[in-house]
Amino acid sequence: MEDFDVVTDQTMPDAQSALRSNLPRTSPRWFTRRTQWRQLGLRDEDLSKPKIAVVNSSSKLSPCFSHLDPIADAVVKSIGEAGGIGFEIRTVAPTDFIMSAGHEGGYVLSSRDLVSFDIESVVEGASLDGMVCLASCDKTTPGQLMAAARTNIPTLVISCGFQSCGLGKDGTAVDMEEVFIKAGHLARGGVTFEEMCDLSNRAITSPGVCTGMGTANSMHLMAEALGMTLPGYAPVAANSEDMWKAVLGSGRAIVDAVLADRRPRDILTPEAIRNAIRAIIAVSGSINSVKHLSAIAKESGLALDVADEFLRASREIKPIAAIRPNGPASIEEFVSEGGTLAVLAGLGTLFDRSTKTVTGASWESLLQPYEDASSRTIISTLDSPKAGHATIQVLKGNLAPHYAISKLSVTEVRKRFFQGPATVFTGANDAIEAINKSALEAGSVLVVRGLGPVGTPGMGMASNVVFALDGAGLTDKVALVTDGQFSGLVNKGIIVGEVSPEGVGATPLGLVQDGDTITIDLESGDLKVSVTRDEMRGRAANRIASVPDDAAPRLDWLHLFASTYDQRYLPSTAALRAPAQAATPGASA
Repeated sequence: MEDFDVVTDQTMPDAQSALRSNLPRTSPRWFTRRTQWRQLGLRDEDLSKPKIAVVNSSSKLSPCFSHLDPIADAVVKSIGEAGGIGFEIRTVAPTDFIMSAGHEGGYVLSSRDLVSFDIESVVEGASLDGMVCLASCDKTTPGQLMAAARTNIPTLVISCGFQSCGLGKDGTAVDMEEVFIKAGHLARGGVTFEEMCDLSNRAITSPGVCTGMGTANSMHLMAEALGMTLPGYAPVAANSEDMWKAVLGSGRAIVDAVLADRRPRDILTPEAIRNAIRAIIAVSGSINSVKHLSAIAKESGLALDVADEFLRASREIKPIAAIRPNGPASIEEFVSEGGTLAVLAGLGTLFDRSTKTVTGASWESLLQPYEDASSRTIISTLDSPKAGHATIQVLKGNLAPHYAISKLSVTEVRKRFFQGPATVFTGANDAIEAINKSALEAGSVLVVRGLGPVGTPGMGMASNVVFALDGAGLTDKVALVTDGQFSGLVNKGIIVGEVSPEGVGATPLGLVQDGDTITIDLESGDLKVSVTRDEMRGRAANRIASVPDDAAPRLDWLHLFASTYDQRYLPSTAALRAPAQAATPGASA
């Protein structure tokens, strides 16, 4: 058996000698690590090198993740060539379209947090020096950035790309969004089963995340705007030449970041969070960005109200790109004009270029090639926006004391004001059944509660309710207010989601009754219910009196997630712990 020469501390470069992964060479832990790593093929000279986690959420459950294993192998090799040691680690792989089937979709958002805890347990337990995160479907990117902020070790995010899509029989583009929307028409005969199967056959032609500016691509763009990626590679087509350039360049970038001690909390500043918010609004990105950036900010130790920041930014920034499903342009066209960097340049002075990047590159040098927008048609500037309104609308009022979110289209002209009597359901399935039975009256406001982090638990999906309304021809005739979340692809009618605090217990949404008049004003940002304060207090008292003693605590993941969600990220469930106080937001008509 080959002997291994021990490299003494005195021979190590100063930067490497300070690495937290380099344990004292006389300690039992050093020898046990050496023993295990030697079996993996490492030499003693390797043990002093930067040790980097390659975070891989590979899964054969969904095409979003099915291509990641070769990418992880290439990143590990790139790290080795740059003088580090890459260790591939695995996490859960959350995917909306597959994992929303169980428990009312509760495992979708909750798995974002599970990703972050998966990462934390390995990189902290092993005292690794940095990580490269393979970003794919919606929840992986924010989960990875949450872990980066929490552990505060140098981190690089790689966008692993969007899928290619096919053509319908008429030659027009067919993608996952088309399948998602059209499926809501099946119950009422707007499309046949055979037609749906044909769409399904054509919609996806390669691995990767959904095309268009849904949540996945919004998160990849967000990561770049935050300064946490190799600049210039988001969004990107899966398995494209550009994606592989980022993969092959990742090793040098992360080793340099570790040796230069470029840490996430030095990068994820309030100014960087605001930069990401402005970029998301500029591309009419996913409304899920609000809760994900809120969690990232909280993990970064920032006392920043992200919902308020979105509200302020939406008053000064209009969309400068209209990408499907928000407009006619394709994601491929968006990428061809410079993608994220062109958007950041288009924001002009509203993008703070003093913020840091994980590569150490300055924003001035990165954005200078994109300053001239005269030849661009897909990505414009603030002087010539694609619409006269922001598409992500944050609302507040006595029905949403903390906040709620609505999403408009860039190109469609829709109602901005809606007022009507509430028709209340607890859970999405009952609401969809009522829609399909034509039990909803035009002019009403459909309230679907019980889909929040506690009510589901885990946070339920309300997108199917939106598409059921669309299939029933009620898109502009019935508004929707819910504490559930929407897919980043949703763009139909007047819909308001993520009402906070959620509608469980004696919260405003939890106390709404059939017939209460609800007002949605997207111009003023108001979401109100016309119930007097005294009436709301009376309902709250009755609700509190009827609450049974707490049952034995549930220890499954969804209930563990729900029991701490408000403490960790958002105030949405805090009212459940003090219901008497929660009733006071009720206001007079």
